[in-house]
Amino acid sequence: MSRTMEWAARPEHFGGIPRKLVIAVVGAFAKTVSSVLNTTSVHNADTLLRLVRSRPRRVPLITVSNHMSTLDDPAMWGFRGFPIFDTKLARWVLAAEDICFRNALYSYIFRVGKCIPITRGGGIYQEHMNEALERLNDGEWLHTFPEGKVNQEEAPIRRLKWGTASLIARARITPIVLPIVHHGFHEVMPEKYMFGRRPPLPLWNKKIDIIVGDPIELDLPAMRQKAISQSRSESVPTVGWPSTCDGLDEAAQRCFYATISEQIHGAMERLRCFGKSLLK
Repeated sequence: MSRTMEWAARPEHFGGIPRKLVIAVVGAFAKTVSSVLNTTSVHNADTLLRLVRSRPRRVPLITVSNHMSTLDDPAMWGFRGFPIFDTKLARWVLAAEDICFRNALYSYIFRVGKCIPITRGGGIYQEHMNEALERLNDGEWLHTFPEGKVNQEEAPIRRLKWGTASLIARARITPIVLPIVHHGFHEVMPEKYMFGRRPPLPLWNKKIDIIVGDPIELDLPAMRQKAISQSRSESVPTVGWPSTCDGLDEAAQRCFYATISEQIHGAMERLRCFGKSLLK
């Protein structure tokens, strides 16, 4: 399977000028939404800024967050002090193919803006997940919404999809995994505002809160061994995944990714509860 406009996502595409233009425009939009039209508070921003700017060389970063609106990315990076105009520091992000890549123009803009198209329901071994893995192996920063879709309800973090866990497990160097929970973007861009549709423009005079957690400690070797043992003692349905380079068959992978996802989910839910206490 070919990759959608992969050439546009390369940093050398037209000398990097299109990327600089797109990042500048998108960055200005995010700054306007988060820092001009609305009021944004960020808890523990220093941790995010430090890991984006100066983590160890070649060590990838994965940030994971809840998904409250179609504006979450890029607006969540528009708070004061964030280097949103730096094309080298800018995140890669997994983006829904059916929303962001509907035509050639959208595809080009999102590709230049460091977005990787993902087919929802396409599985963890779809070709663009391999592209995301390559970016991690380059030591880049990748943002994901592991819940898989927008949820504007005031509710606990939903069950996570396994895509993020599979990337963590398959990366050559274990990524730093940083949880983020935010609140307020659902009021800036509500899914059902007028006649059951989103507003044509972001709303204003809203309060946005972004709570950055601490990196999640993942003992992958211990999790891997536990997954192997669990897969041998339980009946696990399979659909034909390939074995990993370290020899995990599909049953073991399913147990492994489920364990990683549960730990990330727990960290995000604790952060959500902590955020609620801050907002009281």
